[in-house]
Amino acid sequence: MQFPPALRHKRYFYLWLGLVISIAGSQMQNAALHWHIRTLTDEPNPLALGGIGLARILPVIIFSFLGGPVADTYNRRRVLFITQSAMALVALALAVLTLTGQITIWYIYLLTAIQASAQAFDGPARQAMIPSIVPVKDLPNAFSMSSIAQNTGAIIGPALAGVVIATLGQEYTYLFNAISFLAVIIALVLMGKVNQDARNAPGINLSAAIEGFKFILSRKIILSTMIMDFVATFFASAKTMMPIVAKDILKVNEIGFGWLSSAESIGSVVTGVILSQIRLLRKQGKVFLIAVGIFGLATILFGFAYKIGPTVILISAPAFPVTLAFLVAFLAMVLSGSADTVSTIIRNTIRQLNTPDHIRGRMVSVNQIFFQGGPQLGEVESGIVASLFGVPAAIISGGIGCLVGVGLIALRWPQLRSYNGDEHLYAPTSPSA
Repeated sequence: MQFPPALRHKRYFYLWLGLVISIAGSQMQNAALHWHIRTLTDEPNPLALGGIGLARILPVIIFSFLGGPVADTYNRRRVLFITQSAMALVALALAVLTLTGQITIWYIYLLTAIQASAQAFDGPARQAMIPSIVPVKDLPNAFSMSSIAQNTGAIIGPALAGVVIATLGQEYTYLFNAISFLAVIIALVLMGKVNQDARNAPGINLSAAIEGFKFILSRKIILSTMIMDFVATFFASAKTMMPIVAKDILKVNEIGFGWLSSAESIGSVVTGVILSQIRLLRKQGKVFLIAVGIFGLATILFGFAYKIGPTVILISAPAFPVTLAFLVAFLAMVLSGSADTVSTIIRNTIRQLNTPDHIRGRMVSVNQIFFQGGPQLGEVESGIVASLFGVPAAIISGGIGCLVGVGLIALRWPQLRSYNGDEHLYAPTSPSA
């Protein structure tokens, strides 16, 4: 097994290590927020859980128009110092309000919206900076390692959330997340100066943001992956209803909820490690479409899990009894995470390799609307469908919607089906190509 090439580059290694720690804290907070909302409502309330998705996506839609031009105009490393500090302060505010007993659902929505506003600037700057600290030949591996960082944190975070809530209290999940942001801040200090192409700095204006949209519309291979990302996550985002699935359907406690929330990321990390050993992945378009299809099928299986052996106890663990239904739900989420990682690595590589540096921040900011808009608006959609037809119906119908979307997009953009993965090596460099 070879050492990942991207981690041989010191600056990327610092950033990667900081992200593993910080993402673990952020994912712990995300899981804790969903559990917190469930405990603040007397009865299961899918709409209350769906509301947090709306609080996350509205700032992203509003500020992503600015986030891209900011990342292409100003020093991306300095932008990250500001955004990481802002998100740490939001987490600290959640901890203080919870500790003093003043927290309400509306405070959670407000602070989540503030944090999402910072993320709208953080994402474009961070992703656009990676090609500046990793050579082109190691860029696919860097995105594979970034996926591992994201999903390692997403395993550790929710699992810790259940333990921390049960032992120390809800407020400590937010406090630990605030501290975790120091890891990225320290990494940015250790990295030192990062060069970027400022020759075509667009400034902060509407025309600069529009230029990002025009660029994506001119690159059908990038546009098709973004639309696929939105459709799949809009319909097949099962995480939204996880507290209700865990507490009210599968009948497990905080620890069981934490493990169920981590399952998707367990599959992601295992798959990410495997893909990090592959130097060049061929037939990427077909692999991408198959992976999204498997993601939809896994969501459907998760929705049906509660009917499979709900009373069959496999392990009488002290923390909670592991039933066959829980195991099926857990494995369905593992499969979902594995498929999602394959599609994530491929679509990120396609976008970065087909985008010049001077417009990369704006490309990422537009992608952020699709990438975050899908799951966050999907949370609202899931909440509405679940309130009308029940949580299992919301999850199963979402998986079916994902499969339909895969078929329609594959038909609409045949170039996605035929994409191999080395086209950028032979493509003209002119922006109007």
